[in-house]
Amino acid sequence: MELKIYVAGNFVDTDNLLDVINPYTGSIAGTTWLAGKEEYEQAVSAAAAVRKQLAGWPSWKRYESLMFIRNRLLGQRSEFARIITAESGKPMRYALGEVDRSVQTFTIAAEESKRLPSEYMSLDWTSAGEGREGIVRWFPAGIVGGIAPFNFPLNLAVHKLAPAIAAGCPIILKPSSNTPLTALKLASILAESGLPTGAVSILPMNRTTGNMLVTDPRLALLSFTGSPDVGWKMKAEAGKKKVVLELGGNAGVIVSRSAETETALRRCLTGAFSYSGQVCIHTQRIFVHQSIFSEFSERLAGMASKLLTGDPALPETEFSSMIDEDNAKRVEQWVDEALTMGARLLYGGKREGTFYSPTILTSTGNSMRVCSDEVFGPVVTIDPFNDFEEALDLINSTRFGLQAGVFTNDIREMDRAFAGLDVGGVVINDVPTFRVDHMPYGGIKDSGLGREGVKYAILDMMEPKILVKGK
Repeated sequence: MELKIYVAGNFVDTDNLLDVINPYTGSIAGTTWLAGKEEYEQAVSAAAAVRKQLAGWPSWKRYESLMFIRNRLLGQRSEFARIITAESGKPMRYALGEVDRSVQTFTIAAEESKRLPSEYMSLDWTSAGEGREGIVRWFPAGIVGGIAPFNFPLNLAVHKLAPAIAAGCPIILKPSSNTPLTALKLASILAESGLPTGAVSILPMNRTTGNMLVTDPRLALLSFTGSPDVGWKMKAEAGKKKVVLELGGNAGVIVSRSAETETALRRCLTGAFSYSGQVCIHTQRIFVHQSIFSEFSERLAGMASKLLTGDPALPETEFSSMIDEDNAKRVEQWVDEALTMGARLLYGGKREGTFYSPTILTSTGNSMRVCSDEVFGPVVTIDPFNDFEEALDLINSTRFGLQAGVFTNDIREMDRAFAGLDVGGVVINDVPTFRVDHMPYGGIKDSGLGREGVKYAILDMMEPKILVKGK
């Protein structure tokens, strides 16, 4: 597979070849190129030239382009899933789900493009405003720089592309160098969607070149999804542009004594180990009421041992390799460190190349990186609690605050969790890994700034302006 980069409506190559490695086989999944400063400048110049044209597009045109992309993507569902699996190692069942979510994301963006915000405002609340009225409209902010991660190479790229098109903003997207092929495959659809030339560029870049998206004052907004340390460094370097950060965390789950245990076990297994835990809202910390802790932890370990592991291209595979060996070694180091600090291994803890086994630890604490930092791997900790308030404090005792899950059938506990958890989203009777693509999604503390979710991303990409009339 050989895919050229997409620069302002043109597919080009450069002097910098990029081989994309299949994490499971270690072979080359495909080839593309890295954009340099010249290609970046072409993309920004074209975006600036087309900015007013795109901003003036009526809603029906934005809708039609987004639905064209949506329909073509749906028609190539299997092909996109195969590319996702080949370059990311994501099991086929999850890759197909990612394509389906991306189709939904474009659908939502198309619908939202028909109801961009506007507001009538009465101004005669004081004598100075008597006889005047205001009309507030939101206008496209300008050029958007989007930086997408490897773990959802299609849908998290689409969560930047689709809102930008709906808002009327040109966008330059940098996909991960580990997984650029899916986004470049999408570019072949974008090129036929009727968008003005220069409205979208998709540029794999190294970090030095890609950092121009952060520092370039010609860009109005930076939307970054990735690691917390990188994200907050970008915000410090971004100057006056708006910044939206989705940075992940160490998401926690509470399993109350009133919970439906079977549901909690099944969902915690999925939340902990889908795509080898390489998910921003991966279930990392589970706190189970003392009265059911022993049985729950033993059964979770037993279920983890039965996960079907192997080739991610096979439809039956549930668990496979991580993105690369360096990340697998990092997870191995963190688990070994926790064990030397007193944690106990309930299951797993083994690495072979890029494969790290589903791993469950107990007797853990915040002095261990498997608790306090983002593992971004197939590791979950499980520990008991006695009182529900104690469980809330355990979830909150971290620098992160993205999402949390609470399994309970007690309405009072639901209300206390919603009011008391320091996170961007509380999910009742499911894991924090739950997300549908129109909900507001993002965190507080070190987990990020602003919200994704199509409508909320569109609002971030627009600026309100008031027209005062009368007298």
